[in-house]
Amino acid sequence: MDNSALAPRKLLDALTAHPLGVGCWAIGGPAHNLGLPMGWSTADDSRSLDGLHMAFQHGANLFDTADVYGLGRSERLLGRFLKDVPRADVFLTSKVGYMRGTAENAYAAPHLRHQFEQTLENLGTDYLDVYFLHNFDFGGDDRYLDQAVEQLNALKQDGLIRAVGMRGPHRLATERLAIPKDRRGDKRIRFAEVFRRVRPDVLCTRYNALSPETMVGDEDLFTFTARQGVALLLNKPLAQGLLTGKYDPNTPPEFGPGDIRLRKRWFTASSLDVIQRGLRPLRDRFGDDSDALTRVALRYCLQRAEHAVVLCGFTGPEQVERNYTCLGAPLSEEEFEFARGVYARLRADLDRVGEVFLDEVGA
Repeated sequence: MDNSALAPRKLLDALTAHPLGVGCWAIGGPAHNLGLPMGWSTADDSRSLDGLHMAFQHGANLFDTADVYGLGRSERLLGRFLKDVPRADVFLTSKVGYMRGTAENAYAAPHLRHQFEQTLENLGTDYLDVYFLHNFDFGGDDRYLDQAVEQLNALKQDGLIRAVGMRGPHRLATERLAIPKDRRGDKRIRFAEVFRRVRPDVLCTRYNALSPETMVGDEDLFTFTARQGVALLLNKPLAQGLLTGKYDPNTPPEFGPGDIRLRKRWFTASSLDVIQRGLRPLRDRFGDDSDALTRVALRYCLQRAEHAVVLCGFTGPEQVERNYTCLGAPLSEEEFEFARGVYARLRADLDRVGEVFLDEVGA
């Protein structure tokens, strides 16, 4: 089934996007930030550019990046791609919050403005469609939160951004390293507080079949955002390739310096064995190859909400080709529920192996 069968989705008045967008974290390559590997060691600029063009040829029109992805490298690659396509035909989103430079906080007003201008320069554009607050670290007593909101609203009023975005509920990377689990605040309560003060137009959040349901009060995130009139960008739909079944537990992958996957238990032999066994019912039902597993994982996300775009990352054009050509027909209700059950059991099995991050306090 050709990807043109996927109807465009209207996220905002000025943003109607192909349901399958492009996540540009991995193409930023290796990077360290906050004393941690925060990048992707297997990227190659030439292959990344080929992948961007291939996605556009398949109808992709939403490309998501951030200043911290490769410390600007991802944005600059997108800028090279944009020289070959009409700017009006694509939607660009970027993020701020993880690179503070010499500022006390990444959201200090002068620094945020500087980062925004640097992002525009990297991309070779004079506006962004959405600009996101990438985390909730606004300093002690949220000292810089109001400044950040004022800056984003001013950018929107001046026509430099079309929409304000923020991250969905999540843990700060440094929180995982420094604060034991039983002393951390509730991330859902924290999210609700920041959401109330930011009043975003768009949320960007991790979501895939291995993600537990995210609740805001007594509503799941999909119901909450639909009621609020807020669009969603869902990232990591393939769980960084794990849901495609491509990793062999007998030969676990090796990653270079600056790769975030070095920190993740799920890429170790023991977890990969759990994942491969957990995916077996899907192989038996839908097909024993990566295309079939990719289709199920992507359809699982695409069918959750009509006000969401699913962002697929990549490091090479062959991955992009698979993502846009493997989708086939939507999952039936029975197929969706079958997949939901398989994924839930796999998620529970992985939870018993241990925390996702090997360096997490209390893991």
